Formats: sequence, C-alpha cells, structure tokens
Amino acid sequence: MKKVIVTAKTVEAAIEEALRQLNTSRDKIRVTVLEEPSRGFFGLFGVRPAKVEAELITTPVDDAVQFLENVLATMGVTATVEARTDSRPVVIDIRGDELGMVIGRHGQTLDALQYLVNIVANRHHPGYTRFQLDAQGYRKRREESLQHLADRIAKQVLKSGKSVALEPMTPMERKVIHTHIQKYDKLTTYSEGEEPRRRVVVALATKA
Repeated sequence: MKKVIVTAKTVEAAIEEALRQLNTSRDKIRVTVLEEPSRGFFGLFGVRPAKVEAELITTPVDDAVQFLENVLATMGVTATVEARTDSRPVVIDIRGDELGMVIGRHGQTLDALQYLVNIVANRHHPGYTRFQLDAQGYRKRREESLQHLADRIAKQVLKSGKSVALEPMTPMERKVIHTHIQKYDKLTTYSEGEEPRRRVVVALATKA
C-alpha cells in the first residue's frame, strides 16, 4: 500500500497535499491525523503544523494494472492496459503495435507475466482475484490454432491407429487440446513428461 506523511498549516491543507502527491481523489485514500495543528504560546511561539498520514486505498485490479504498466515501461514496450472487471477471471488486455516481446514464444512470456500479476495483485488484499492476461487477442488466436492442430492430429491417429505426442505446451494449452479431442468418441488424451516439457498424447481409446 502506498502512503505518504504530510505536514501543513491545517489538516485540510495537509490532505490536499497528500492527494497531490498520490495523484488521486479523496475517496481513494485513508487519512490518519498524526498531529493536530497548534498555534503555540500566545499564537506566536512554538507553532506546530498539522501532520497526516494518507494511505492509498487500492483494489486487486488497481494493483494488477499498475504493476503491469510498470513492467511494460521497464521492457520499453509502448502499450495500453485495460481491465475487464465484468468477467471471471478478470481479463487484462494489453494493446499496442509491437507486442511480440510481451507474448513470447507460444505465449510463454505472457503466461509468466500473468503468473506475476496474480501474485502481486493479491498479496495485500483478502480473498483471491484471478487474472488472465491477453495481448491483442492472442489468446483467442492461439486457442483456434490449437483446435485446428487437434483436428489434424485426430485425423492422423484415426487413420494410422498410432498415438501421437504433441510438442510441449503450457497447462492452459494442454487443456485446450484435451477438451477439443473429447468430441472424438474413438480417441483419448493424456499428458506425459515433466514441466516445462510436459506434452499431450493423442491415442485411440481402449474398448471397455
């Protein structure tokens, strides 16, 4: 939680300065008055200013977006970050012209960022808010690509009768393959190997 301690002639003046430093509005801070102002002896000597502590009140979504914006800036990536809070998990869209560095090979960098966002966004809040990162619609394109791959492999296995092991994939990608192959009554899938080399195997279903 970001907080500042500010002194000023009055409590209200201190709060206004805290709002300026935190670049936020009054409804998004928690204020603790540490010292009331005092005019001192005869109003001339020992004048003591007001001192307040202002703590920025954030949500997991606020923290997720802020963290991601900081990471992208550090990477030198120019992009906008937008959270869709009407979905579960909360989807954070990254939009920009050149996001290859953010996505990485088969979405590995995007998955790593997603993992970090989920940790950072939830560390100071009760409960748990799950986030999914996307970049220019990559998730949907990748899902469609994997479904097409699953169809090709399904036809190959049905024709040859031999099992086929796919390339290593992330847990999310393996789930897409497992789910899509379920529409083939004569096929089954299972995973083998250890992370990060774990892969899906498509095979003929054994008869009961």
